[in-house]
Amino acid sequence: MPFVEFLGRIWEALTRRVDTFLFVCALALVGVGLVTLFSAVDQSAARVTSQLLSVGLALVLMWVVANIPPQTLARAAVPLYVTGVLLLIGVALFGVTVNGSRRWLNIGIARIQPSELMKIALPLMLAWYFQKFEGRIAWKDFAIATVLIAVPVFLIKRQPDLGTSLLIAASGFYVLFLAGLSWKVIAGLAAGAGAAVPFLWGHLHGYQRERILTFLDPGRDPLGAGYHSTQASIAIGSGGVIGKGWLNGTQTHLDFLPERHTDFIFAVFGEEFGLIGNGLLLVLYVLLIGRAMVITANASTLFARLLAGAVTLMFFTYAFVNMGMVSGILPVVGVPLPLLSYGGTAMVSLFIGLGVLMSVQAHRKLVST
Repeated sequence: MPFVEFLGRIWEALTRRVDTFLFVCALALVGVGLVTLFSAVDQSAARVTSQLLSVGLALVLMWVVANIPPQTLARAAVPLYVTGVLLLIGVALFGVTVNGSRRWLNIGIARIQPSELMKIALPLMLAWYFQKFEGRIAWKDFAIATVLIAVPVFLIKRQPDLGTSLLIAASGFYVLFLAGLSWKVIAGLAAGAGAAVPFLWGHLHGYQRERILTFLDPGRDPLGAGYHSTQASIAIGSGGVIGKGWLNGTQTHLDFLPERHTDFIFAVFGEEFGLIGNGLLLVLYVLLIGRAMVITANASTLFARLLAGAVTLMFFTYAFVNMGMVSGILPVVGVPLPLLSYGGTAMVSLFIGLGVLMSVQAHRKLVST
């Protein structure tokens, strides 16, 4: 009995700061991802094992972050942001080029994607900055925050990685919005962005322009720029209501579906598990994001509320954009499906985000009000 009691105390210590509901939803999504990945990589145990190792590391980091009070996390904002920017500069100078894009940095023991780090570093930096001026946030503060957003977005866009740069910019915008940016300014920015489209069009790479044109006209180049979207739509549609069954997806296993273990893993899942499976997957995401929204609403400080809100909206945006592009309602961009797509750096950054949410929830009663 003493040994059982000892194990119970260890378990209680390990789970004290872990939000059970959030954790169970995340593990369910990871489980779905591993099952789908096994099919997407033609039953390659090596790929699945690699993903499991990434999940193991991500869980450890999630637990560590969950046990750090939000105000302690705030002290890491500037060093983490500066490190992220320096790593992005390192990618520009010494990065590894894959499929024409220089997005990865080889650090000897592993290859990392620094843009994933900015998913957490940028909202953390902005939340820290706005907390310094709580109650007296002025226009100049929003201007400085915009510069803080523009630096990593520009570096990521140069890789080129337009999709991730836009989503990183969105995560920064969420903090501005939650910090009190007025709707009039938002409307003005939207109008300005619309007016700038002809100018920005000339700065897009050729393949990026083709993706947008193909989105507007799917039949424009079905064997070229439109191939990814066309094959993904066929895969999802052929799954029907109940799907073709696990490991039985024809688009997947006959190699018609590209990037099926990363950006297009949702198409693999849709083909094999059908409309019912897609519905259950959406429920899991809604539950996870809904719980994150509750944590955000209950946050005790401005910093915690801004950071938790940005992380929550980041999960929503990445899931919506990935499913949208795979389903054909959005242009194809290189965005993974959270907690399902293959990729170690993305998995780690997402679980750190969950750790941030758990930290906000666990320490909210410890902050004096």
